[in-house]
Amino acid sequence: MDHTEVIFQLILHGGNARSLAMEAIALAKNKDMSGAQKALEQAGEELSKAHQNQTAFIQKEVSGEKTEISMLLIHAQDHLMNAMTIKELASEFVELYGHIHESKGAEV
Repeated sequence: MDHTEVIFQLILHGGNARSLAMEAIALAKNKDMSGAQKALEQAGEELSKAHQNQTAFIQKEVSGEKTEISMLLIHAQDHLMNAMTIKELASEFVELYGHIHESKGAEV
């Protein structure tokens, strides 16, 4: 996989993770806790794929091969970091909605 392809994979998997995390929040809000958990798991899988691509860049640099810093790479890293943050927050929201639904006697 060439440099540009790896960058686009970071963007793709980061975007997928972000979307799945946001979906998890919406599902939890609508009392679909199992769906929310599944979406969070899928978001984690997407982040894992993105992390594998990120690690490829790091390993190349460690072995002496310099990575060209481009706006596209910066965008990809920004995209990935935002996705990681949103996924962490989504986990908290899902847990919080679960507690709210339980306290209101809703089925969880």
